[in-house]
This record gives sequence, structure tokens and C-alpha cells, in this order.
Amino acid sequence: MMNYIWLALVIIGIITAVGTDVYESLTNKYKNGVEFEAIVELNEEMRMRTPIKGTLKVSGEYYKNFYSLNNFPHDSVKNEVVLNLKEDGKGTAILNISEGTPNFWKIMAKGKGTNTDKLIANILKIEKVGENRYKVFLIFERISLVKIKQVLNAVIEYSDIAVKIAIGLIGIMALWLGIMKIGELAGLINLLAKVVKPLTKRLFPDIPPEHPAIGAIIMNISANMLGLGNAATPLGLKAMEELQKLNPKKDTASDSMITFLVINTSGMTLIPATAIAVRAALGSGDPAAIISTTIIGGFAATIAGITSAKILQKLKIFRKELEENNKSEEQG
Repeated sequence: MMNYIWLALVIIGIITAVGTDVYESLTNKYKNGVEFEAIVELNEEMRMRTPIKGTLKVSGEYYKNFYSLNNFPHDSVKNEVVLNLKEDGKGTAILNISEGTPNFWKIMAKGKGTNTDKLIANILKIEKVGENRYKVFLIFERISLVKIKQVLNAVIEYSDIAVKIAIGLIGIMALWLGIMKIGELAGLINLLAKVVKPLTKRLFPDIPPEHPAIGAIIMNISANMLGLGNAATPLGLKAMEELQKLNPKKDTASDSMITFLVINTSGMTLIPATAIAVRAALGSGDPAAIISTTIIGGFAATIAGITSAKILQKLKIFRKELEENNKSEEQG
């Protein structure tokens, strides 16, 4: 089911990105083909066919109006630039994207997909206005499909991150699962089951004490508390199967089924092996530091969940609806 949800989210993201890109193309958001005027102050004398470093400057008001920005808080824009001119006065201007570069230019640079640390413009004309000071007329390289490129780049980037994390998890997960398997074979789950059993009588009063559902529930809760998700899953499915046999209304979850689901969802865990493994894979200095907070958080969530479930189960509106449904079924 989760696979379909993720697939749907990816498809929605792509459709949204394509729609946004089409709109931005129609409105020419990035001013493709539109002439941009700026002042360039060179660090040295102008030379042809030689890269020359300098600073590109424009007023904040001009920048804001040129790109039709709703808000631009800076009075001026300054950015490092490298000019490469030919004898006819034309050439290229390469803006180096840095911390001080305006966000809109950063977005344009990222929208290229490659060489995202630079923004290139063609120099149409250049006029000297002072010593090592020139007025340049630029047309920036064409920017399009920015959003779809961002989506695809994010997919590739996070796929790479996911693989690295997964590889990092192998060792620590193997260790924890090995320890837990030893504990399981040594009877640790059975020991926990004995501790949990008295609670199940109060949590699931409508289940007969010796019914198979009780055993599956106890084993599932015990496995989850030890972080044995792989072992807990089949036990949880078995518990739900047994609870369904006791359920008088097959198309509606019983009180016991809801309570059991709440306990599972709240995530009461004594040893959060997966979380510890993820922290270790990402280079945490103390991966196990979360154990105490995880226990407290899981305990609080479990208490809150069970309390809410029990309160809602006793409300007349829900009991009345259930009784009416049962009566209609009996009459049918």
C-alpha cells in the first residue's frame, strides 16, 4: 500500500512541476531573451580574449522590476563576474554563484541542471563609463523546466542518500537483530509475555482468557517492545485474524481490534534498534542516546492512545450506532 502512496506522491509532484514550468514559460519568468543592463567594475585593465575578473552591479530597484519580484529587500546587487571579450566587443559574462548572490539567480543557476555554481550570459554590447568601469548589456542563458529538473535532481540525490544510509545500516542492524534473536531463543519474549499478560485482561476484556488472539497479541506487543519488527508483523496479522473471528460485525473493527491497533501504532519500544542504526549510519556520536527519550515518548503515546480509544468506545454516539447496525443486520 505504501508503495502506491509513494508512487502517487511522485506522480503528483511531477505533474505539479510540469504545470508550474509551463506557467513560468508562458509568463517568461526568467526573462529569456530579454536584455539586462548592468555596471561592471573590473579589477584590472580590459584585455581581449583573456578572462578578467570584476564585480557586476545593479540597483536593487532595477533588479526587482526586471524580474518582476514582489519583494527584494536589498538596495543594490553585487556579484563576482568574469568577462571574456572578443575584439568586436561581444563575449560572455560568467557570474559565480556564492553566498551573497541573490536567491533568484541561485534558482536560475540550479535550474540549468549542470554547472549550478555559475550563471552565464552573452554580452551584446559593452560601453566604457569610467576607469575600469563598463556598462554591459547582457542576455542570460535560457532557463526552462526549472521545477521538473529540481524534482528529478531531488529523486536522484535522495536515492543516493537512501542507498548510503541502507549500506550503513547493514552492520548495526545485523548486530542488533542478532542480539535480539539470541534473546528470543533464550526466552526473552516469553518472559515479557508473562509480564504483559495481566495487562491484556484489562485492555481486552471481551476476549476469552485462553483464546488464541490473546497469545498472538501478547507475543506481538513483546516483540515490538524489543524492536523485533520482522517478528512482530506476522504475530500482529495473526492477532487481527483471531480478533476478526470474535468480531460480531465483520465489516466494522471491534473495540479490541481498535485498541490493539492503537498499541501497535503508538510504538512502545524498549530498544529502538532501527532508530539507533540510522543514527549510527549518519555518524551520530552517541546513537543510543535516544533510548530513554524513546521509552518515555512511546509510553506517553501508548497511554494517550489507549485512554482515547477507551473513552471513545464508551461514548453513546458510537455505541448507539453500533447497536443500530447490529439490529439492522439481525432483522435483515
